[in-house]
Amino acid sequence: MSVEEGRASLLSAIRGPQDLKRLSGEELVLLSAEIRDFLVAKVSRTGGHLGPNLGVVELTLAMHRVFDSPRDRFLFDTGHQSYVHKIVTGRQAGFDQLRQRGGLSGYPSRAESEHDMVENSHASTALSYADGVAKAFALRGEDRSVVAVVGDGALTGGMCWEALNNIATARNPLVIVVNDNQRSYAPTIGGLADHLSSLRLNPGYEKVLDLVKESLGSTPLVGRPLYEVLHAVKKGIKDAVAPQAMFEDLGIKYVGPVDGHDIGAVESALRRAKGFRGPVIVHAVTRKGYGYRPAEEDDADNLHGPSSAFDVETGKLLAAPSVKWTHVFAEELVAIADERPDVVGITAAMAEPTGISALARKHPERVYDVGIAEQHAATSAAGLAMGGLHPVVAVYATFLNRAFDQVLLDVAMHKLPVTFVLDRAGITGPDGPSHYGIWDMSVFGVVPGLRMAAPRDAATLRDELREAMAVDDGPTILRFPTGSVAADLPAVRKVGPVDVLTEHRQKDVLLVAVGAFGHLGVEVATRLAEQGYGVTVVDPRWVRPVAPELVTLAAAHRLVVTVEDGVRTGGVGDAIAKAMRDADVRVPLKDLGVPVQWHPHGSRAQILSDIGLTAQDVAREVTGWMSRLDDTAPAERLDAPTPAPRDNVGPAR
Repeated sequence: MSVEEGRASLLSAIRGPQDLKRLSGEELVLLSAEIRDFLVAKVSRTGGHLGPNLGVVELTLAMHRVFDSPRDRFLFDTGHQSYVHKIVTGRQAGFDQLRQRGGLSGYPSRAESEHDMVENSHASTALSYADGVAKAFALRGEDRSVVAVVGDGALTGGMCWEALNNIATARNPLVIVVNDNQRSYAPTIGGLADHLSSLRLNPGYEKVLDLVKESLGSTPLVGRPLYEVLHAVKKGIKDAVAPQAMFEDLGIKYVGPVDGHDIGAVESALRRAKGFRGPVIVHAVTRKGYGYRPAEEDDADNLHGPSSAFDVETGKLLAAPSVKWTHVFAEELVAIADERPDVVGITAAMAEPTGISALARKHPERVYDVGIAEQHAATSAAGLAMGGLHPVVAVYATFLNRAFDQVLLDVAMHKLPVTFVLDRAGITGPDGPSHYGIWDMSVFGVVPGLRMAAPRDAATLRDELREAMAVDDGPTILRFPTGSVAADLPAVRKVGPVDVLTEHRQKDVLLVAVGAFGHLGVEVATRLAEQGYGVTVVDPRWVRPVAPELVTLAAAHRLVVTVEDGVRTGGVGDAIAKAMRDADVRVPLKDLGVPVQWHPHGSRAQILSDIGLTAQDVAREVTGWMSRLDDTAPAERLDAPTPAPRDNVGPAR
């Protein structure tokens, strides 16, 4: 049998974790190679998180050989490093539709498998989950292990350290695997390191140490100093071979570092950790993108997450390059920073994805990467603003949710000029519900003094970024979607800050198209004109606070319709309805937006179609509403309630 045939037969024979336990060391090496080939082949067709998973092949196999999932619970932080776990838990076939409608999620999914416990695709959360699960097992008297795989990047998040403090106090059995793929330490793989790891996890070792401490501590003058000397020697030996002091000071045992690509070494460490029956950190040093040359040679991020199909030989994306929203923002930010020395950038471990890296290359001394710590980013930005600077905090829209309190009380209450730039706002598609940026316009709409802009194209993004950074008495938010920027859509005229995109002499409908829905609004107007209705399409540009001019425009029409790429509850439609009520404008309003529920992963176009946010859907809805208005007596229309019914289960009908 050839090597290739051997590899194929090994992977095809894996139906579940139990099948791994029967493999020899040589077979595990062959299986690891085949899994890497499988990952490259599948992800090259769909896009997804490639680099992190290539780096955890041996680590994941070792975990499943030592522990018994799903009885023993695995948690991955972040969940994008769980592809290998999915492969060995019977989900190989799902990779043909990875991150596509009806296919496999790109993160752990409770709906997919009993082997998945949480869809923890926001970083730095797994240790808190693990702490709670371990406490529950202990309270219920269940002899089950909890294993949390934490990337070294996740350890930059404050939640990890809050959890570690509680884990150390609780003393429950819990194995924390630190997947360190960014740096390595002095070599400690070998006999001495292995022996010391075993010694540290031997309960008798601590008992002997306590006995020595008790005996010598009772001896005047000599006893206590001698114990301190012995303890210092012990710590010195341990610190010389591994950087575990920080963790052991917390009261958590440490094993490592071990070669994360050596299954035998990882298994040995995990078995000792499992047998200790307390909290243990296993430090595994891995290489992101390991085993696939294009990933290993990618200096930017080791092919961390190709967004779409790519060439297997080169690792290059197959789709023709296009202008992205992120690129436009990055370019304009650098231009502004060139003009203004007070401009600084902040990122939460995502310099490349958010575009802050462009500023870092031009002005490296003016960019701060705070790690996966959005709360700290917001309050640190407040401090920078207090110091006379104008910080730009660039994060994905979904991640700013984590820093609401800081934006509210640390930035807004002090009326500080901090600009938050939210990439991937709205429905983002393949990454699933945890990554949809649909909450920001509702959540942050309640912050006093905060101004929020939603550009519709590259030109308005540039303009609104500059307008945001001209604000000096409070925070601003600039939000835009993922992907390619649509063609510029010039306004036919302006009414205060509001752009009029198209208008008709017949004032039937005022269609408020928020942000990237500008083109959709114009298409809807064309469709409605064919039905005999005159539509004025406006882009408010600044959606919070509501411009008085927008209310004035509303009063001149028979019906107001809002279309936004955010949740309806508390969204732009709600805000405009309130402004109309306050101004005693009694024109009926219908709001179209994202229903408040969890939407499955799929393409952005598919999801928008599902929830009725296409030009055809909107035109059909408005035609129905106008038809009912036409059938209503004028006097009754005058008394129509201002707001649309708020059932929040879909587009207003």
